[in-house]
Amino acid sequence: MLSSALRSMTRHPHIDSTSGRRKQLGRKGNRDGHVVGVDIGGSNLRVALADMRGNVLGKWSTSTERSSSPAAVIKQICEGVTCLLQRTSLHHDSLRAVAAGVPGVTNADTGLVLATSYLGGWCDVPFRNLLESALDVPATVENDVRLAAIGEHWRGAARGVRDFAFLAIGTGIAAGIFVNGQIVHGKHWAAGEVGYMLVPGTPEAAPKRGMPGSLESVIGGEGIKLQWTSALDGNGNSLPQNLNATEIFGHAVAGNRLAKTVMGRSARILAYAIYNISLVLNCSLFVLGGGVGASSSLLQATRRVLRSYNEPVRPKLTISSLGQDAQLIGTIRLALDTAELRGLHK
Repeated sequence: MLSSALRSMTRHPHIDSTSGRRKQLGRKGNRDGHVVGVDIGGSNLRVALADMRGNVLGKWSTSTERSSSPAAVIKQICEGVTCLLQRTSLHHDSLRAVAAGVPGVTNADTGLVLATSYLGGWCDVPFRNLLESALDVPATVENDVRLAAIGEHWRGAARGVRDFAFLAIGTGIAAGIFVNGQIVHGKHWAAGEVGYMLVPGTPEAAPKRGMPGSLESVIGGEGIKLQWTSALDGNGNSLPQNLNATEIFGHAVAGNRLAKTVMGRSARILAYAIYNISLVLNCSLFVLGGGVGASSSLLQATRRVLRSYNEPVRPKLTISSLGQDAQLIGTIRLALDTAELRGLHK
Protein backbone atom coordinates (compact mmCIF):
# COMPACT_ATOMS: atom_id res chain seq x y z
CA MET A 1 0.00 0.00 0.00
CA LEU A 2 1.16 3.53 -0.72
CA SER A 3 1.60 5.79 2.27
CA SER A 4 -0.53 8.93 2.65
CA ALA A 5 2.48 11.17 2.02
CA LEU A 6 3.38 9.22 -1.10
CA ARG A 7 -0.18 9.37 -2.37
CA SER A 8 -0.20 13.13 -2.08
CA MET A 9 2.46 13.14 -4.81
CA THR A 10 0.06 11.44 -7.22
CA ARG A 11 -2.48 14.24 -7.24
CA HIS A 12 -1.16 15.75 -10.43
CA PRO A 13 1.07 14.89 -13.38
CA HIS A 14 4.82 15.40 -12.83
CA ILE A 15 5.80 18.13 -15.26
CA ASP A 16 9.27 18.89 -16.55
CA SER A 17 9.56 22.60 -15.74
CA THR A 18 11.77 23.31 -18.74
CA SER A 19 9.78 21.62 -21.49
CA GLY A 20 6.30 21.22 -20.01
CA ARG A 21 6.28 17.62 -21.18
CA ARG A 22 5.46 14.59 -19.08
CA LYS A 23 8.57 12.85 -17.81
CA GLN A 24 9.05 9.30 -19.02
CA LEU A 25 8.45 6.44 -16.60
CA GLY A 26 11.59 5.88 -14.62
CA ARG A 27 12.14 2.13 -14.61
CA LYS A 28 11.98 -0.16 -17.58
CA GLY A 29 9.98 -2.63 -15.55
CA ASN A 30 7.33 -0.03 -14.86
CA ARG A 31 6.53 0.13 -18.57
CA ASP A 32 5.09 -3.37 -18.42
CA GLY A 33 1.58 -3.77 -17.15
CA HIS A 34 -1.70 -1.90 -17.23
CA VAL A 35 -3.71 0.62 -15.27
CA VAL A 36 -7.42 1.26 -14.77
CA GLY A 37 -9.23 4.59 -14.73
CA VAL A 38 -12.75 4.94 -13.34
CA ASP A 39 -15.11 7.89 -13.87
CA ILE A 40 -18.04 7.74 -11.45
CA GLY A 41 -20.92 10.02 -12.40
CA GLY A 42 -24.37 10.61 -10.99
CA SER A 43 -25.96 8.54 -13.79
CA ASN A 44 -23.11 6.63 -15.44
CA LEU A 45 -19.94 4.80 -14.45
CA ARG A 46 -17.12 4.34 -16.97
CA VAL A 47 -14.03 2.18 -16.73
CA ALA A 48 -10.98 2.36 -19.02
CA LEU A 49 -8.03 -0.01 -19.32
CA ALA A 50 -4.73 1.46 -20.54
CA ASP A 51 -1.14 0.40 -21.02
CA MET A 52 1.73 2.14 -19.25
CA ARG A 53 2.05 4.75 -22.00
CA GLY A 54 -1.55 5.81 -21.50
CA ASN A 55 -2.93 4.14 -24.62
CA VAL A 56 -6.54 3.16 -23.97
CA LEU A 57 -7.10 -0.52 -24.77
CA GLY A 58 -10.78 -0.65 -23.96
CA LYS A 59 -13.72 1.05 -22.27
CA TRP A 60 -16.73 -0.24 -20.36
CA SER A 61 -19.73 1.62 -18.99
CA THR A 62 -22.90 1.05 -17.02
CA SER A 63 -25.57 3.14 -15.35
CA THR A 64 -25.54 4.25 -11.73
CA GLU A 65 -28.34 5.39 -9.47
CA ARG A 66 -28.38 8.44 -7.23
CA SER A 67 -28.89 6.01 -4.34
CA SER A 68 -25.98 3.73 -5.28
CA SER A 69 -24.09 2.51 -2.21
CA PRO A 70 -20.27 2.36 -2.14
CA ALA A 71 -20.47 -1.43 -2.15
CA ALA A 72 -22.69 -1.41 -5.24
CA VAL A 73 -20.31 0.93 -7.09
CA ILE A 74 -17.28 -1.18 -6.14
CA LYS A 75 -19.09 -4.24 -7.49
CA GLN A 76 -19.75 -2.45 -10.79
CA ILE A 77 -16.11 -1.37 -11.07
CA CYS A 78 -14.93 -4.94 -10.52
CA GLU A 79 -17.38 -6.14 -13.17
CA GLY A 80 -16.03 -3.56 -15.61
CA VAL A 81 -12.38 -4.43 -14.91
CA THR A 82 -13.07 -8.16 -15.32
CA CYS A 83 -14.87 -7.55 -18.61
CA LEU A 84 -12.05 -5.41 -20.01
CA LEU A 85 -9.38 -7.91 -19.00
CA GLN A 86 -11.31 -10.71 -20.70
CA ARG A 87 -11.81 -8.65 -23.87
CA THR A 88 -8.09 -7.96 -24.12
CA SER A 89 -6.97 -11.44 -23.02
CA LEU A 90 -5.03 -9.96 -20.10
CA HIS A 91 -4.56 -11.33 -16.60
CA HIS A 92 -5.37 -9.47 -13.41
CA ASP A 93 -1.71 -9.75 -12.39
CA SER A 94 -0.83 -7.22 -15.10
CA LEU A 95 -2.69 -4.44 -13.25
CA ARG A 96 -0.42 -1.90 -11.58
CA ALA A 97 -2.83 0.73 -10.23
CA VAL A 98 -6.34 2.16 -10.37
CA ALA A 99 -7.56 5.75 -10.05
CA ALA A 100 -11.17 6.84 -9.63
CA GLY A 101 -12.96 10.16 -9.99
CA VAL A 102 -15.89 10.93 -7.69
CA PRO A 103 -18.39 13.81 -8.01
CA GLY A 104 -17.88 15.35 -4.60
CA VAL A 105 -15.47 16.79 -2.05
CA THR A 106 -12.67 14.23 -1.84
CA ASN A 107 -9.53 14.00 0.30
CA ALA A 108 -6.94 12.84 -2.22
CA ASP A 109 -4.41 12.05 0.53
CA THR A 110 -6.60 9.54 2.34
CA GLY A 111 -8.96 8.58 -0.49
CA LEU A 112 -11.92 9.60 1.66
CA VAL A 113 -15.06 10.86 -0.12
CA LEU A 114 -16.07 13.57 2.34
CA ALA A 115 -19.38 14.58 0.80
CA THR A 116 -21.33 14.35 -2.43
CA SER A 117 -24.87 15.26 -3.40
CA TYR A 118 -24.81 12.34 -5.84
CA LEU A 119 -24.73 8.59 -5.15
CA GLY A 120 -27.05 8.76 -2.17
CA GLY A 121 -25.10 11.53 -0.50
CA TRP A 122 -21.99 9.56 0.46
CA CYS A 123 -20.28 10.97 3.53
CA ASP A 124 -16.79 10.04 4.81
CA VAL A 125 -16.59 6.96 2.58
CA PRO A 126 -13.09 5.34 2.59
CA PHE A 127 -13.31 4.70 -1.13
CA ARG A 128 -9.58 4.25 -1.76
CA ASN A 129 -9.41 1.48 0.82
CA LEU A 130 -12.48 -0.19 -0.71
CA LEU A 131 -10.90 -0.07 -4.18
CA GLU A 132 -7.59 -1.47 -2.99
CA SER A 133 -9.29 -4.29 -1.12
CA ALA A 134 -11.45 -5.19 -4.10
CA LEU A 135 -8.79 -5.01 -6.84
CA ASP A 136 -5.63 -5.72 -4.81
CA VAL A 137 -3.66 -2.89 -6.47
CA PRO A 138 -2.68 0.61 -5.30
CA ALA A 139 -5.53 3.10 -5.74
CA THR A 140 -6.00 6.85 -5.79
CA VAL A 141 -9.28 8.75 -5.51
CA GLU A 142 -9.84 12.32 -6.64
CA ASN A 143 -12.61 14.80 -7.37
CA ASP A 144 -13.96 14.34 -10.91
CA VAL A 145 -13.57 17.98 -12.03
CA ARG A 146 -9.95 18.07 -10.89
CA LEU A 147 -9.40 14.91 -12.89
CA ALA A 148 -10.87 16.62 -15.95
CA ALA A 149 -8.34 19.41 -15.43
CA ILE A 150 -5.55 16.82 -15.16
CA GLY A 151 -6.78 15.22 -18.38
CA GLU A 152 -6.81 18.56 -20.23
CA HIS A 153 -3.36 19.36 -18.85
CA TRP A 154 -1.94 16.04 -20.02
CA ARG A 155 -3.57 15.54 -23.41
CA GLY A 156 -6.09 18.29 -23.97
CA ALA A 157 -6.58 22.01 -24.50
CA ALA A 158 -4.29 22.97 -21.58
CA ARG A 159 -1.36 20.76 -22.53
CA GLY A 160 1.84 22.36 -21.25
CA VAL A 161 -0.05 25.29 -19.62
CA ARG A 162 1.09 25.80 -16.04
CA ASP A 163 -1.66 28.17 -14.85
CA PHE A 164 -5.23 27.53 -15.95
CA ALA A 165 -8.71 26.71 -14.73
CA PHE A 166 -11.03 24.03 -16.07
CA LEU A 167 -14.66 25.11 -15.57
CA ALA A 168 -17.19 22.28 -15.63
CA ILE A 169 -20.61 23.77 -16.31
CA GLY A 170 -23.45 21.28 -16.27
CA THR A 171 -26.23 20.91 -13.73
CA GLY A 172 -23.74 22.45 -11.30
CA ILE A 173 -20.52 24.42 -11.69
CA ALA A 174 -17.07 23.57 -10.37
CA ALA A 175 -13.44 24.23 -11.28
CA GLY A 176 -10.21 22.29 -11.44
CA ILE A 177 -7.36 24.75 -10.96
CA PHE A 178 -3.69 24.47 -11.89
CA VAL A 179 -1.17 26.90 -10.37
CA ASN A 180 2.53 26.60 -11.24
CA GLY A 181 1.86 23.23 -12.83
CA GLN A 182 0.18 21.84 -9.70
CA ILE A 183 -3.46 20.96 -9.12
CA VAL A 184 -4.94 22.98 -6.22
CA HIS A 185 -6.96 21.27 -3.46
CA GLY A 186 -7.18 23.74 -0.58
CA LYS A 187 -7.00 23.05 3.14
CA HIS A 188 -10.42 21.40 3.29
CA TRP A 189 -10.30 19.90 -0.23
CA ALA A 190 -12.94 22.34 -1.49
CA ALA A 191 -10.84 24.57 -3.79
CA GLY A 192 -12.71 25.14 -7.03
CA GLU A 193 -16.27 25.05 -5.63
CA VAL A 194 -17.00 28.15 -7.71
CA GLY A 195 -20.68 27.30 -8.05
CA TYR A 196 -21.07 29.11 -4.74
CA MET A 197 -19.46 32.34 -5.97
CA LEU A 198 -21.32 35.61 -5.49
CA VAL A 199 -21.21 37.84 -8.56
CA PRO A 200 -23.56 40.56 -9.87
CA GLY A 201 -26.84 39.08 -11.04
CA THR A 202 -26.84 36.08 -8.69
CA PRO A 203 -28.75 35.57 -5.42
CA GLU A 204 -27.11 37.06 -2.32
CA ALA A 205 -28.85 34.79 0.18
CA ALA A 206 -26.77 31.86 1.44
CA PRO A 207 -27.98 28.59 -0.14
CA LYS A 208 -29.60 25.98 2.06
CA ARG A 209 -27.74 22.73 2.62
CA GLY A 210 -27.97 20.50 -0.44
CA MET A 211 -29.21 23.31 -2.68
CA PRO A 212 -27.32 24.83 -5.64
CA GLY A 213 -24.86 27.63 -4.97
CA SER A 214 -25.51 31.21 -6.02
CA LEU A 215 -23.67 31.08 -9.36
CA GLU A 216 -24.87 27.65 -10.46
CA SER A 217 -28.46 28.48 -9.49
CA VAL A 218 -28.45 31.01 -12.34
CA ILE A 219 -26.09 29.66 -15.01
CA GLY A 220 -25.98 25.95 -14.25
CA GLY A 221 -28.15 23.81 -16.50
CA GLU A 222 -31.22 24.02 -14.26
CA GLY A 223 -30.63 27.71 -13.62
CA ILE A 224 -30.64 28.50 -17.34
CA LYS A 225 -33.84 26.49 -17.80
CA LEU A 226 -35.38 28.50 -14.95
CA GLN A 227 -34.28 31.73 -16.66
CA TRP A 228 -36.02 30.51 -19.80
CA THR A 229 -39.34 29.63 -18.18
CA SER A 230 -39.31 32.96 -16.34
CA ALA A 231 -38.64 34.82 -19.59
CA LEU A 232 -41.54 33.00 -21.29
CA ASP A 233 -44.02 33.97 -18.58
CA GLY A 234 -46.54 36.28 -20.19
CA ASN A 235 -44.47 36.95 -23.30
CA GLY A 236 -46.45 34.80 -25.71
CA ASN A 237 -43.38 33.06 -27.14
CA SER A 238 -44.17 30.13 -29.43
CA LEU A 239 -41.20 28.04 -28.31
CA PRO A 240 -41.75 25.22 -25.76
CA GLN A 241 -40.95 25.61 -22.08
CA ASN A 242 -39.00 22.38 -21.59
CA LEU A 243 -35.86 23.32 -23.51
CA ASN A 244 -32.43 22.55 -22.09
CA ALA A 245 -29.61 25.09 -21.99
CA THR A 246 -27.99 24.12 -25.30
CA GLU A 247 -31.36 24.18 -27.06
CA ILE A 248 -32.03 27.65 -25.66
CA PHE A 249 -28.64 28.84 -26.90
CA GLY A 250 -29.41 27.35 -30.31
CA HIS A 251 -32.60 29.41 -30.54
CA ALA A 252 -30.61 32.45 -29.45
CA VAL A 253 -28.22 32.00 -32.37
CA ALA A 254 -31.26 31.58 -34.65
CA GLY A 255 -32.47 35.00 -33.53
CA ASN A 256 -35.16 34.33 -30.92
CA ARG A 257 -35.38 37.44 -28.77
CA LEU A 258 -36.07 35.78 -25.43
CA ALA A 259 -33.44 33.11 -25.97
CA LYS A 260 -30.90 35.83 -26.83
CA THR A 261 -31.78 37.55 -23.55
CA VAL A 262 -31.19 34.35 -21.57
CA MET A 263 -27.91 33.57 -23.31
CA GLY A 264 -26.73 37.16 -22.95
CA ARG A 265 -27.42 37.17 -19.21
CA SER A 266 -25.75 33.77 -18.77
CA ALA A 267 -22.67 34.88 -20.70
CA ARG A 268 -22.42 38.11 -18.72
CA ILE A 269 -22.59 36.36 -15.35
CA LEU A 270 -20.11 33.69 -16.48
CA ALA A 271 -17.76 36.44 -17.68
CA TYR A 272 -17.95 38.13 -14.26
CA ALA A 273 -16.99 34.86 -12.55
CA ILE A 274 -14.12 34.19 -14.97
CA TYR A 275 -12.81 37.74 -14.66
CA ASN A 276 -12.84 37.59 -10.86
CA ILE A 277 -11.06 34.21 -10.82
CA SER A 278 -8.46 35.54 -13.25
CA LEU A 279 -7.79 38.54 -11.00
CA VAL A 280 -7.07 36.27 -8.05
CA LEU A 281 -5.10 33.54 -9.84
CA ASN A 282 -3.84 35.32 -12.96
CA CYS A 283 -4.71 32.22 -15.01
CA SER A 284 -3.58 32.38 -18.63
CA LEU A 285 -6.35 30.07 -19.81
CA PHE A 286 -9.89 28.97 -18.95
CA VAL A 287 -11.09 25.68 -20.43
CA LEU A 288 -14.87 25.27 -20.52
CA GLY A 289 -16.38 21.79 -20.30
CA GLY A 290 -19.55 20.02 -19.28
CA GLY A 291 -22.90 19.84 -21.04
CA VAL A 292 -23.45 23.61 -20.84
CA GLY A 293 -19.84 24.80 -20.88
CA ALA A 294 -19.12 23.03 -24.18
CA SER A 295 -21.53 25.34 -26.02
CA SER A 296 -19.65 27.30 -28.69
CA SER A 297 -22.35 29.99 -28.71
CA LEU A 298 -21.95 30.53 -24.95
CA LEU A 299 -18.17 30.68 -25.45
CA GLN A 300 -18.44 33.39 -28.11
CA ALA A 301 -20.97 35.41 -26.09
CA THR A 302 -18.75 35.24 -22.99
CA ARG A 303 -15.71 36.33 -24.98
CA ARG A 304 -17.62 39.39 -26.18
CA VAL A 305 -18.40 40.41 -22.61
CA LEU A 306 -14.80 39.87 -21.47
CA ARG A 307 -13.51 42.22 -24.15
CA SER A 308 -14.83 45.05 -21.98
CA TYR A 309 -12.82 43.78 -19.00
CA ASN A 310 -9.31 43.50 -20.37
CA GLU A 311 -7.39 45.30 -17.62
CA PRO A 312 -5.18 44.26 -15.96
CA VAL A 313 -5.65 40.86 -17.64
CA ARG A 314 -7.74 39.37 -20.42
CA PRO A 315 -8.09 35.64 -19.85
CA LYS A 316 -8.12 33.35 -22.86
CA LEU A 317 -11.15 31.08 -23.21
CA THR A 318 -11.44 27.79 -25.06
CA ILE A 319 -13.62 24.68 -25.05
CA SER A 320 -12.37 21.33 -23.77
CA SER A 321 -10.73 19.32 -26.54
CA LEU A 322 -11.36 16.05 -24.70
CA GLY A 323 -15.09 16.56 -24.14
CA GLN A 324 -16.76 13.90 -22.03
CA ASP A 325 -13.52 11.90 -21.89
CA ALA A 326 -11.63 14.56 -19.92
CA GLN A 327 -12.32 12.94 -16.55
CA LEU A 328 -11.52 9.45 -17.80
CA ILE A 329 -8.24 10.59 -19.37
CA GLY A 330 -7.42 12.27 -16.05
CA THR A 331 -7.99 9.04 -14.13
CA ILE A 332 -5.59 7.20 -16.45
CA ARG A 333 -2.91 9.87 -15.89
CA LEU A 334 -3.39 9.61 -12.14
CA ALA A 335 -3.28 5.81 -12.23
CA LEU A 336 0.00 5.96 -14.20
CA ASP A 337 1.47 8.30 -11.57
CA THR A 338 0.35 5.95 -8.81
CA ALA A 339 1.87 2.94 -10.56
CA GLU A 340 5.14 4.80 -11.17
CA LEU A 341 5.49 5.85 -7.54
CA ARG A 342 4.71 2.32 -6.38
CA GLY A 343 7.48 1.00 -8.64
CA LEU A 344 9.97 3.60 -7.44
CA HIS A 345 9.24 3.11 -3.75
CA LYS A 346 8.86 -0.64 -3.28
